[in-house]
Amino acid sequence: MSFSLLTDQLKYDIIIAGAGCSGLSLLLRMLKSDKFHDKKILLIDRDQVKTNDRTWCFWEQSPGFFEHLVYRQWSHLGFYGERYEATLDISPYSYKMIRGVDFYAWCFAEINKYPQVDKLFGDIRGIEKINEKIIITVGDRQFDAGNAIVFNSILKEDKPSKREITVLQHFKGWVIETDKTIFNPSRATLMDFRVDQQYGTGFVYVLPLKEHAALVEYTLFTPSLLRDQQYDEMLNSYINQYINAGSFRVTEHESGVIPMTNRVFPFYENGVYHIGTAGGQTKASTGYTFRFIQKQSAEIVDALINGKSLTGIRPEPARFRFYDNTLLHILYHNSLPAKTIFSTLFRKNEVKRVLRFLDNESSCKDEWKIISSLPTWPFLRAAVAGNF
Repeated sequence: MSFSLLTDQLKYDIIIAGAGCSGLSLLLRMLKSDKFHDKKILLIDRDQVKTNDRTWCFWEQSPGFFEHLVYRQWSHLGFYGERYEATLDISPYSYKMIRGVDFYAWCFAEINKYPQVDKLFGDIRGIEKINEKIIITVGDRQFDAGNAIVFNSILKEDKPSKREITVLQHFKGWVIETDKTIFNPSRATLMDFRVDQQYGTGFVYVLPLKEHAALVEYTLFTPSLLRDQQYDEMLNSYINQYINAGSFRVTEHESGVIPMTNRVFPFYENGVYHIGTAGGQTKASTGYTFRFIQKQSAEIVDALINGKSLTGIRPEPARFRFYDNTLLHILYHNSLPAKTIFSTLFRKNEVKRVLRFLDNESSCKDEWKIISSLPTWPFLRAAVAGNF
């Protein structure tokens, strides 16, 4: 590639590649801060998503930035594990659900109010540093990013290293409507491991939307995907056996794949800041992403407003990566069933401690109690193998 091929130079202060959760979260926080009114911003992606392609679920104690988009929330969660069943009172936390279709629609409606934001739709084929310039390739055109701060949320498919392991969190969900009023809208199911484990670690969660409608989602942590028919069979089996819905109608579908990996994702590399999953904001051991994206977005905007270097944003404490690597190693090698691990976590610890731990917000005292509650030898062997 040579610079003679360049067709244009982008005259922007900020460029965001990717209009998914992380790109839109960062952009909307900028626009709502009132500190970026004089900044020219470009948002790039293949197209504008207008469908309900995913649902984000997370827990938090207070109203968040996207609180107005929360579709449903619950303070009581059912857990069905290995020799342990409970209804967990997670207060002062609330377990919240945001639908993708609502998130995208609101974000783009807001973006359209700000004339300093341009949108460019096309296939992002590359973001490279060449001769000290950031070159962005969109479709068959190449652009010099100029002096813009460039944020990228497009996950690059690199060849894995020998020590890299990846477990896929893959799922398929149905929104079902029933003739009977069988759901309790005030109580959701966080994890139900009673589902057949024939394909590997699998569980179902159920999010009631009203008394006769719910999102029922079958989730697995395995190295490979299933055929579409297999997800459908497991959903049908679960609904008939444990929900006892009788006749029901499937009104919406969603599916997806989240990589849970011990790969190190740099925040800053070759002149580009990586955000979202591309910047390591998917928790390696669980796949949770939404809250980590929000925390990273808030830190970035705060640093820009206060004139601080973005490279000064600190990564999560190293001990959390150690914990993630250990659990990921166990899940990858199936050396201890996940239903045993999560059942032990919730049975032997107060739920708020577990939620803080899964959010990387726990204290060392919390972590010592959690580690002490888990089977010693499987975790000790995995800790050595997964981190050294």
